[in-house]
Amino acid sequence: MNQASGRAGRTHVLRLGPGADVRAALAAWCEAQAIEAAGIVSAAGSLSEARLRFAGTTEAGLLREDLEVIACSGTLARHGLHVHLSVADREGRMTGGHLMPGCLVRTTLELVVLEVDGVRMRRTPDPATGFLELDPETR
Repeated sequence: MNQASGRAGRTHVLRLGPGADVRAALAAWCEAQAIEAAGIVSAAGSLSEARLRFAGTTEAGLLREDLEVIACSGTLARHGLHVHLSVADREGRMTGGHLMPGCLVRTTLELVVLEVDGVRMRRTPDPATGFLELDPETR
């Protein structure tokens, strides 16, 4: 188990507007704000397209329709993101997976993000998974 301890830091409230690519916008915001460690507290909004990678797959699936954001959670840092997203279509059917580039905001996406002071969330290669995995360190 990798572990680091910190304390609650600043709380940020973000709004992404129509057409914004959620992953790209979050990555750019983390870089611009020099975010070392943060977590998504809440998210509400809508998407016109969702690209999600499902468990055990390597390719992203595409949903292209009016979608409501039901849940969004994950870790954010200028060193990398790991975010999961659940959306519902107009029939209420839910789909969720790993947030990939190409998730486009339809009308708005409102997020509350909490920084974790005293922690750096890096991503390092894990030979067991083959992915860049969370490697937190106390600063």
